[in-house]
Amino acid sequence: MSQPPVTDGQAVTVDRREGPYGEVVLRERDGLFEIIANGCFLMDTSDGRSERRLVNAALEALPERENAPSVLIGGLGVGFSLAEAAADPRWGSIVVVEREPAVIDWHRTGPLGRFSADALTDPRVQVVEADLVEHVATGTDRYDALCLDIDNGPDWLVTDSNGGLYAGQGLALLRGRLAPGGVLAVWSAQPSAAFEERLRDAGFCRVWTLEIPVPRGAPDIVHLATG
Repeated sequence: MSQPPVTDGQAVTVDRREGPYGEVVLRERDGLFEIIANGCFLMDTSDGRSERRLVNAALEALPERENAPSVLIGGLGVGFSLAEAAADPRWGSIVVVEREPAVIDWHRTGPLGRFSADALTDPRVQVVEADLVEHVATGTDRYDALCLDIDNGPDWLVTDSNGGLYAGQGLALLRGRLAPGGVLAVWSAQPSAAFEERLRDAGFCRVWTLEIPVPRGAPDIVHLATG
């Protein structure tokens, strides 16, 4: 997720659908694709370095494993995080949870497939069509890493119902879905000292923040915590 780019061209609607959580729109502007949900800009294909870093930072923070580590990516988006994970042979199982069927379609048969590359056909990859909050609350699988990019940050929600995921009970659920020594990574458009404190209160052992410089504006943020 990020701020919309500054461009001179007119946005062209590629597809517009009414999904289970409202309207989702795919637009193209000056060769860039944008995803809009209920009128809120989510992300575009202009850069992607912080979405890639979200996955790499989690892998770097993991202690050595006997088996290839597993990762759950919350949000398919434009596919940068998934493509980065699939390009790294060190990952074992890669699960992507995406609640919007339109977004999945745009990757499988639409123009976003060029950004997720061959990741959707990788045998390690499973795409789950589900709301991440419900998936975390009802599932039982544990992962070595949880990489979440479903909002513009813990304090800048796309959907109000996501808010509980970044507070006490939601963080406890996330911690419970991590394997011992696992890593939680959360993308954000801005730093949040309050979120860092909530992570510590939820029992995460180590909490830290990475800044990722981007071409325009303030750096993107990845919040990291070990279970």
